[in-house]
Amino acid sequence: MGEPPALRRCFAAPASNGPGVSRSSHGAGAASSSCLGSGCWNAPRPGATPAPLEGGEPVLSLVIPAFNEELRLPATLERVRQYLDGTGEQYEVIVVDDGSLDGTVRVAGAAAAIWPQLRVIPLPRNLGKGAAVRAGMLASGGEVRAFSDADLSTPIEELPKLRERLDSACQVVIGSRATPGAVIEAHQPRRREMMGRAYNRLLRVLALPGLHDTQCGFKVFTAEAAVRCFEPLRTLRYGFDAEVLLRARRLGYSVAEVPVRWAHREDSRVSPLRDSAHTLYELASLRFTVRR
Repeated sequence: MGEPPALRRCFAAPASNGPGVSRSSHGAGAASSSCLGSGCWNAPRPGATPAPLEGGEPVLSLVIPAFNEELRLPATLERVRQYLDGTGEQYEVIVVDDGSLDGTVRVAGAAAAIWPQLRVIPLPRNLGKGAAVRAGMLASGGEVRAFSDADLSTPIEELPKLRERLDSACQVVIGSRATPGAVIEAHQPRRREMMGRAYNRLLRVLALPGLHDTQCGFKVFTAEAAVRCFEPLRTLRYGFDAEVLLRARRLGYSVAEVPVRWAHREDSRVSPLRDSAHTLYELASLRFTVRR
């Protein structure tokens, strides 16, 4: 995804190592002075402290796990901000940095300094996508809690489709690339796509009958379901989705699968061979893990 010129100005690297990011504050660090007043963000005065969310707790919390996303994150955050601002509801966005080795924390911190609804949580080291999503979900305050991949492979504009299904009778809604109505705008490499289908087929047999795509990184939960499913999470890498969904069913929550638009991003962080082997190991131990 290309980065708009205004955002390149916003997140130009400072001369120092970058701003520090607090676990508890809405913003951290200082934005590039060229951003302030540039029109790319609704920026406060230079040096101003971001205001707290108006009207109390957010309705929606959106968690974005990030690992080495320095180049992609500015455009992602700008697209998310524009969309959520347009909904008119109270929201928060939480970027959880999973021990990135690049400037992800600096970029996210610069955005948080001038976007009151954005928080940044840096993990002390690379713990895995599951650990990052768990940290964000448990730090959230929204009545509705969602997570999305940092590459926006499922566009943020698909969110209403999932939220429409979320009610007292359905507490977990997952985006799906494999149900009728899904639109794949750019396919994964054939080998990886076949491996994903095989994994989901095996998962349906062993643990989650009826679900066709557990790995799409676009899911929505009620606040209660998010806490009860993520708090005991033990699978911290790419197999975490399966554990979360199995826990949801064991707890009596209804899980709905909704077709979404999706596009493969060439610089995906997934390594097919390495991550498939690890995910298969996690799958083999899944039933034992959830019983604990």
